[in-house]
Amino acid sequence: MSGFWYELKKNKALFLMLLPGALVLFLYNYLPMFGSIVAFKNFYFSDGNFIISLFKSEWVGLKNFEFLFRSPDAYTIIRNTLLYNLAFIFSCTVIAIAFAIMLNEIFSRKLAKFYQSAMFLPYFLSWIVFTYLVYAYISPDKGFINMTIFKFFGIPPVSWYNETRYWPLIIVLVNGWKWIGNNCIIYLASIMAIDQELYEAARIDGAGRWHQITHITLPQIMPVIIVMFLVFVGRIFNTDLGLFFLVPRNSGLLYPVTQTIDVYVYNTLIRMGDIGMSSAAALYQSVVGFITIVLANLAVKKIDPESSIF
Repeated sequence: MSGFWYELKKNKALFLMLLPGALVLFLYNYLPMFGSIVAFKNFYFSDGNFIISLFKSEWVGLKNFEFLFRSPDAYTIIRNTLLYNLAFIFSCTVIAIAFAIMLNEIFSRKLAKFYQSAMFLPYFLSWIVFTYLVYAYISPDKGFINMTIFKFFGIPPVSWYNETRYWPLIIVLVNGWKWIGNNCIIYLASIMAIDQELYEAARIDGAGRWHQITHITLPQIMPVIIVMFLVFVGRIFNTDLGLFFLVPRNSGLLYPVTQTIDVYVYNTLIRMGDIGMSSAAALYQSVVGFITIVLANLAVKKIDPESSIF
């Protein structure tokens, strides 16, 4: 009996439990990959049936990819996508770990749970809500910053939605506002799973809190940090449309610092309505993301083989 069938017979209960999740994964993640061929076709609806229309549409090779790279904004949108994602990886990793360690150090469990809930709440808010919250702060004529803080200190009001220099920082802050609480909970859960005997042994040896953090906490949660890092790296060519389209209110004056690949594709599709181009852009982002995550995993494997995920 081959190895697979032996394992299937031996652990059939576990495989049966795996079946629902595997089916969902196949239906929602692998089956739609068939539609990627739209990226290589001049798609048009011929008789109202998507599948038949897909087969009848003519092949156009890599023509759908050209619109992305021949665009005069190609350099800007690729630069913005990469730099913002690097900033997100750094901020959502370092700050989330710092908050998780601080929450773990709070002696009052009730107070710690209150802070966890307060930090986790923004994760459940939609980008529409964030758009109006940000507007409430930086509205040129009614915003809290212009009308209260700047007015108090005698600083002239700033037209935030017309000034590009402020938006890289605003985008990073708003992204952190939404995601850091969620990431913090993940790191906090991994910290709480650390064997407490390690800390007791360190305290007996005279280690202070800082040494316990640097020599026990951080090394113990390193596998989780690496997995989270690889997940971020896999999406380094993707951006959240809600963050870059809704929060800046799609202001054309801010395009040099807020337009990413997803925003550019969305705006282009609104004007042209060509799903072949959007599929090409999505396929390009997925392939580059896959290559990036494989390279990052190889680098991790070379440094610390036990921390790599495959």
